[in-house]
Amino acid sequence: METVHVGLGDRAYDIHIGQGLLGRAGALIGQISNRKRMMIVTEENVAALHLQTLQDGLAAAGIESEALVLPAGESTKSWPYYEQTVEWLLAQKVERKDLVIAFGGGVIGDLTGFAAATMRRGVGFVQIPTSLLAQVDSSVGGKTGINAPQGKNLIGAFHQPSLVLADIDVLGTMTSRDFLSGYGEVVKYGLLGDAAFFDWLEEYGPKLAAGDVSARIAAVKRSCEMKADIVERDETEQGDRALLNLGHTFCHALEAATGYGDRLLHGEGVAIGCALAFELSSRLGICSQEDPSRVRAHLKAMGMKVDLTDIDGDLPSAEALVDLMGQDKKVVDGQLRFILARGIGEAFVTADVPRDAVVQVLKDNVA
Repeated sequence: METVHVGLGDRAYDIHIGQGLLGRAGALIGQISNRKRMMIVTEENVAALHLQTLQDGLAAAGIESEALVLPAGESTKSWPYYEQTVEWLLAQKVERKDLVIAFGGGVIGDLTGFAAATMRRGVGFVQIPTSLLAQVDSSVGGKTGINAPQGKNLIGAFHQPSLVLADIDVLGTMTSRDFLSGYGEVVKYGLLGDAAFFDWLEEYGPKLAAGDVSARIAAVKRSCEMKADIVERDETEQGDRALLNLGHTFCHALEAATGYGDRLLHGEGVAIGCALAFELSSRLGICSQEDPSRVRAHLKAMGMKVDLTDIDGDLPSAEALVDLMGQDKKVVDGQLRFILARGIGEAFVTADVPRDAVVQVLKDNVA
């Protein structure tokens, strides 16, 4: 088992990464809590595959558990299911010193974390992420929340977990498309701040996708190390943490345009967004022309979506997509901020991006 520490003072916690962690969940959680009854929030697909293993792992350490099983899908990250989750937890008489377990992908982690943040002015919770995307991104760093009709993640709070258990074994039950969606967030880390990691991914990415356990552990660990380092510097996204949104300005507009559904998974949007961000950087003379070509070549080699034309169905015009970016949380004083790059591993935040340049990159991508 590998461990990454997130050093946030009295809110510090560990991320454990390895195999068989569901079966050891009771013992690992027991190291940070003496509570003998815990509530699990999960979703239908995860529950069918893994809930019994988790509950057996808790029971082995003398911890009783009850589970709320919600529908799978992005639509669960909404007011109605937030209300259902909070009311269920209150009905279970969850107290401030209890730990709620978020057991699922990013949707369940964000929803459960937000419920925990707002119940009794803050209840502790444990993240047990079951998707690659959640293991490397959404389960780490304390961002919790739900979606609004106006956009994604617009309602939420910063609430750090007490522990994160990333069991690599559960990734084996993911579909290839869902796994590659998570890989969109993995490759983002190399692109934003670690060129050597991107080099490594070019060599080991195919092995990772094929199921190589050691490669998966290494990739999740490095991704978590990078996110932990940034979160420690900027917990509430006042500066450096915005770097983690490389590709997301484009991604969030595309997700809104496609209705947050199966037409475009989040990590697919991130991959397309990273390719567009590097293309925009090159057009503005910030990075070399070779960098966007290298990014696109790797994403294509991994079998991922790279272009707007890879998204099924029609999309709004380039101008309309840029308008959708106006709802992004990275807007400051009405000015949209982009994460661009001086090269692979050298991302930076800027508001100095001409709208016309963004529109033209989108038009040319479709063409």
